Amino acid sequence: MARIDDVRLMIKVAHLYYERGLGQQEIASRLHLSQSNVSRLLKRALQERIVRITISAPQNVYTNLEDALETMYGLQEAIVVESSEDENELLSALGSAAAYWLETTLEPGEMIGISSWSSALLATVNAMHPFQRASGIRVVQILGGVGNPSAEVHAMQLTRRFSSLVQGEGIFLTAPGVASSPEAHAAFLQDPFVRSTVALFEQISLALVGIGSVEPSALLASSGNVFSLDELQMLREQGAVGDICLHFFNEQGTPLETPLNDRVIGISVEQLRQVKRAVGVAGGTRKQAAIRGALMGHWINVLVTDCQTARWLIGEQPDAEKGAVEA
Repeated sequence: MARIDDVRLMIKVAHLYYERGLGQQEIASRLHLSQSNVSRLLKRALQERIVRITISAPQNVYTNLEDALETMYGLQEAIVVESSEDENELLSALGSAAAYWLETTLEPGEMIGISSWSSALLATVNAMHPFQRASGIRVVQILGGVGNPSAEVHAMQLTRRFSSLVQGEGIFLTAPGVASSPEAHAAFLQDPFVRSTVALFEQISLALVGIGSVEPSALLASSGNVFSLDELQMLREQGAVGDICLHFFNEQGTPLETPLNDRVIGISVEQLRQVKRAVGVAGGTRKQAAIRGALMGHWINVLVTDCQTARWLIGEQPDAEKGAVEA
């Protein structure tokens, strides 16, 4: 332990710095010390636990859960929001958090891929603020967005509105997410506009995707881009727990190799896994197994989800007083 005079000086420096709010140069001038000596004393005060720093996070901020998710699943980043029993409230919370993350991390000239048929991604785009200047960003639709006209507007809105908000260029995939047959799939890929969009998938630096359960969401079901009940049952029997861009995987995140893959028009599993930042936005109890599968299989490396799902993912007991819904 340091001599008592040394300790006394250390405490005085720490008091002026942490409690009085003085800068290091001001403390040095007041106590007739060098700034390097002040810095050394502050460092020693921490090392010898004379000063102990605690961070008091406000309610609804889940830094510890985010850190646990990042550590357990090797994520670049996790963002955790408050859970809600109300679907619209949960979607709004997920969308707002994802929008803020995008606004603070997007870089000029990025090539961004965005999936279709996701309510969470639609909420994200709706929550974004417009950029003030041209960004050079290109926004590429990475899953076919052609379907039922009443639902197709949502898929188009994702790409068109997002590209407008970032003052970039929108590039559309003018094909259905699921072709009626492998032959139809091959025919769509012969279209020059479809082919030129697909060729950009290799250049994507950031992908925004929803995470689906085996049972299709209302938005996806209404689009017509779904497999038949018999095909979905076949996927369940093979252990499917969820999908990203209509590519299904089991609880370990292993992609399921089925003939259905030959009908999906969108980014491939291999291409998605090569993306530098693959961002999954999803939450709610029905999506939990799918989200864990996506994490286990390293389909995504950034996750935006809710606190109850986060606790479930790391094995904590759920909060009995609050529920969660899908998003």
